[in-house]
Amino acid sequence: MRRWSLAMAAAVGLALPGMSLAADPRFPDWPCNQIKVPEISVAAVWAGPSIDDVGNAWEEDATIRDLVARLAARRTPLDDAQKVISNIVTGSESERQKKAKLIFAGLFKTLNDERSDVMRGIERYARKQKEFSEQIRSAILQLRELQDRPGADQGRIDELTNRVEWDTRIFEERRKTMNFVCEVPVLIEQRLFALARAIQQSLE
Repeated sequence: MRRWSLAMAAAVGLALPGMSLAADPRFPDWPCNQIKVPEISVAAVWAGPSIDDVGNAWEEDATIRDLVARLAARRTPLDDAQKVISNIVTGSESERQKKAKLIFAGLFKTLNDERSDVMRGIERYARKQKEFSEQIRSAILQLRELQDRPGADQGRIDELTNRVEWDTRIFEERRKTMNFVCEVPVLIEQRLFALARAIQQSLE
């Protein structure tokens, strides 16, 4: 009896947060404490020359395209990325502006797309967690019904109790993972901001 009570308490405590309302009703599947901003605006990270006339020109320049991929990758330390930028954005003022605009346009598109992909993945993960919490709730209800029956099948009770305990453990591990994953969009934003600032400084 004690074993079942503890399992039920743990499962209820974990299942309820999985079904709680989102902080922002516009994004019901967004589970993170961070406010969801679907896309980063250029103005939020860039104070350099307008990139309205750049379009996809950065993709047509193999050197710039490869450079953007290298700078955008989180495995490239920011210090190294900033040094690369200062070494590349050189020449006359017009040459520096052209290079700066191309590099930033590429980074903005690349990192914004990466951030959007991560956020969609987070929402898919959150939906699965909600479904999982419903499975735990269902198992709890089954246990409650079995326990209330005269001559309850103790073997079945033990089986469901073990399942609830196991599922609860998995749910909790996934919840902890979600907390870490929720930081990824923020890290991408911070990287874009830092790289944009480095590009702008190369124009000074």
